[in-house]
Amino acid sequence: MRVVVPASSANLGPAFDCAGLALDVCDEYVAMVSDDAGVLIEVEGEGAADVPLDATHLVARSMALAFAAMDVHPAGFVLRCTNAIPHGRGMGSSAAAIIGGLVLGRAIVTDGPAVLSDDDLLQLALSMESHPDNIAAALFGGLNFSWLEETGRAGTMKLAVHPEIVPVVAIPGDAVATSKARTALPAQVDFADASFNIARASLLVHALTSDPGYLLEATRDRLHQEARRGMYGASLDLVERLRSESIPAVISGAGPSVLALPARSDASRVAALADPTWQVLECAVSPLGAREVPVMNTPVS
Repeated sequence: MRVVVPASSANLGPAFDCAGLALDVCDEYVAMVSDDAGVLIEVEGEGAADVPLDATHLVARSMALAFAAMDVHPAGFVLRCTNAIPHGRGMGSSAAAIIGGLVLGRAIVTDGPAVLSDDDLLQLALSMESHPDNIAAALFGGLNFSWLEETGRAGTMKLAVHPEIVPVVAIPGDAVATSKARTALPAQVDFADASFNIARASLLVHALTSDPGYLLEATRDRLHQEARRGMYGASLDLVERLRSESIPAVISGAGPSVLALPARSDASRVAALADPTWQVLECAVSPLGAREVPVMNTPVS
């Protein structure tokens, strides 16, 4: 089986740990069940020199989690990953690996979709990633606003993105681990700042779905971006340059990439304002999340 899964940008400014936008930059994973015990993994593209090539690989771990949830125990499997999503740049590479592995594990098992629903996959993914913003976008595609219920389960709502939304991502050369970025966040926030973000996150729903003219105001944040300036000062400098030119811009996820949401006529200006050493990608919103394409008819039961 072959699975394609999109990148994603989380937070989108004020909607910290809640909003996720799927981007049309995709990793591809191909797997087949083997009678030989163990896991054989090949990786090319982003992160190929850094990721483990054994059962601790994140896609392999996710596949194993899906197999366990379905009470299926293949002797082994072969996995090939072709990665386009940059690692450690705030573009949801971990979420893509988790969701991609879960969908791949489900797809390779006879009647897997009947055993594990998409909601089941979302809850399994949450056990590997503590917040649902990126994983919901990777699973369902498009724009998702997600939440955690008091029981610990994740819920999400997928919304249609306004057709004039043009995501542009500026990607620096240096990575920042999400776990490290979260250590910079304060244990408490000011009530006025929380209220500020709630108002902008509410406006963000309207701006992204109905009226992009509100995006500049709707993407303002007081909770997390400035707190991490010491980890990606150059990224925040670019956010400020873009916003001074009336181009809505935010830190993508935990950073250090910058997500801009310009009008179509302004998309090319993002590269002009970014550091020339950065990679700048104009990428469409991916309306689809992880999806499987059969390449063989040898499912395991």
